[in-house]
Amino acid sequence: MKLDKVTEPEKRVPKRWYDDACGTALALELVGERWSLLIVRELMYGPRRFGEIKAALPGISANVLTQRLESLEEAAILLRRKLPPPANVQVYDLTAWGCESEPAIMALGKWATRSPLHDPTSYMSGASLMMSMRTLLVPGRMGDLAFTLGLRLGADHFTATIGGEDIVVARGMAEAPDVTIEAETAFPILAVLYGKLPPEAIEAEGGLRIGGERDLAARFAGLFELPAKIA
Repeated sequence: MKLDKVTEPEKRVPKRWYDDACGTALALELVGERWSLLIVRELMYGPRRFGEIKAALPGISANVLTQRLESLEEAAILLRRKLPPPANVQVYDLTAWGCESEPAIMALGKWATRSPLHDPTSYMSGASLMMSMRTLLVPGRMGDLAFTLGLRLGADHFTATIGGEDIVVARGMAEAPDVTIEAETAFPILAVLYGKLPPEAIEAEGGLRIGGERDLAARFAGLFELPAKIA
């Protein structure tokens, strides 16, 4: 079958880095610039204002963030919209196609955590923490566990619905979660989930607060495992 040269995508993505028909090459053109993939990650579980995105990515400048948002919008990965009253603010949100990138981001992240260079104690945003949970959930450990978790990390609030060997995440705190976890930074939560430290020890130091059904929280903490490092 003869394939005619396709020129239309070049109008939407004018800058070409690679003369390569592979989808991986196109993926790098779409989200390969510095910060682009992390911006997509920050929008994965709900829309964000410009300032909220910037706060979640401490190393990015306002100018670079503006450029990356424009590029991602041109590529149909995200869009700008205005929240209805009483908010009346502009937010950035992923398109349905943009949301489809989550499995690829999760797979890439899990692959990279096997590197000795990975530091699980480094800064993580709220969206990064929630994606980490979805990524490092060990298949088969959940069993019949099913409940709703409300998680607050600094100013970020998330609802996680646990059950059916999956964790479904959305921004915003659930009205009546079975378990609540609160911390100002991700480190105390990471210490419990991946470092397997007793929650009581972290709570005693004041860095973590767990509410609701503590037996569910304890079972939840056992669902995750960092993959083994490469030799």
